[in-house]
Amino acid sequence: MKNTWRLVEPTESDVPIWPVTKDALDGWLDGQPGLVTDWVRSHRFQAKSGSHLVVPGSDGSVTGVVLGVAEPMGMWDTAGLPNALGAGAYALEIQPDDTTGPATKAALGWALGVYGFNRYKAEGDDAPLPSLAWPDGADRAYVGRAATATDLVRDLVNTTAADLGPEDLAQAASDVAQNFGASVSVIVGDDLLDANYPMIHAVGRAATGAPRLIDLHWGNADHPAVTLVGKGVCFDSGGLDLKPADGMILMKKDMGGAAATLGLAQMIMDAGLSVRLRVLIPAVENAVSASAYHPGDVLQSCKGLTVEVGNTDAEGRLVLADALAEADTETPDLLIDFATLTGAARVALGGDLPALYAREPQDQEALLKAALGEDDPLWPMPLWAGYEDMIDSKIADLHSTGTGRLAGSITAALFLGRFVTETERWMHVDLYAWNQRSRPGRPEGGEAQAMRAIYRLIEQQYPPG
Repeated sequence: MKNTWRLVEPTESDVPIWPVTKDALDGWLDGQPGLVTDWVRSHRFQAKSGSHLVVPGSDGSVTGVVLGVAEPMGMWDTAGLPNALGAGAYALEIQPDDTTGPATKAALGWALGVYGFNRYKAEGDDAPLPSLAWPDGADRAYVGRAATATDLVRDLVNTTAADLGPEDLAQAASDVAQNFGASVSVIVGDDLLDANYPMIHAVGRAATGAPRLIDLHWGNADHPAVTLVGKGVCFDSGGLDLKPADGMILMKKDMGGAAATLGLAQMIMDAGLSVRLRVLIPAVENAVSASAYHPGDVLQSCKGLTVEVGNTDAEGRLVLADALAEADTETPDLLIDFATLTGAARVALGGDLPALYAREPQDQEALLKAALGEDDPLWPMPLWAGYEDMIDSKIADLHSTGTGRLAGSITAALFLGRFVTETERWMHVDLYAWNQRSRPGRPEGGEAQAMRAIYRLIEQQYPPG
């Protein structure tokens, strides 16, 4: 695995980075040389989490860097340093720790802070980046695994729809599969009808790039089955219920769920977890043409249920439903889908908090615990049975958007649940896949939300054999 995150072996000449909490700052300063103490106090440094102060020596060289950190030290405390420090080699002065503690988080935060997306720039930023010595006790394999997968997801989401259509997304899945000896099959265009995926076909048939279902397999057939499903809408115009311009501008990211599944799959395969992995990605562009599906159409589905289309801009749940129905035929031990599904979830929770729906309460509890440990948050939402009648249709088995405007994220999850009837452990993640503003380690643009948290959950339950 190639290291592109400026994490290197330590040397004796590394400039020290001193992590200090706000509450411990005064005590720490009392034990420092006068030059350090005077400099820090004269600059009124408060050791706020993520802040830093470069301390010069008497000859003008850098003596060290004081880094404000949380208690306990979090992943984002170091994330701003790669773009803030001058070129040079640095080392964190922290005590060795277990592999899930501060050392690992510090290294991963640094690695995520190095990321930049420059595909469309004529010239990249040639300013040399600093390097960080691997902190003692850091889980190097996990840091590399998580950083590589995050880079993959961010790159996929940031790539424009002109360069990442359904065929390109299928190629990205094939590239991931090839690295780990997985197999991939792809059903394309009208073959989707013959294979009984009519809703994937209906949503994608208006686009120049044919719709397709990507199907990746990896692992020992004797291991527990884990299936991931990702919404792969490579661009969403809204279809005939056309989005306004400001609602369409970020729709290259509507395949963020598919990107997250590929990143997670890569992590699982790289770690050699004891699972039989399957990844299903319905890849389409929701376009406008004479062959576009209509509001009010009644669609057949892979499950055999009929669906009345309430709005062609609610296409994600349609393609996911066919893919989930296919996944359900194998009754996997664990089934998780990822989707940039509803604006209602964003109104309720904003961009940073993916909505989590879990059929089994113990799965929800375990995942939320893993999310907290990974600084990769999710927020629990209910599969409220009292709203089931909101997705009833007068002319079909189901209505795609429901009868009202309230509880839109919940009714979308309930809709998907109708296509998962045999699998007990199913979770649905409604995410944004995007950073609306730049913060340390989280530049504005595509983001791999919920991926690390779900990886930890799967790793805990199905460790390498």
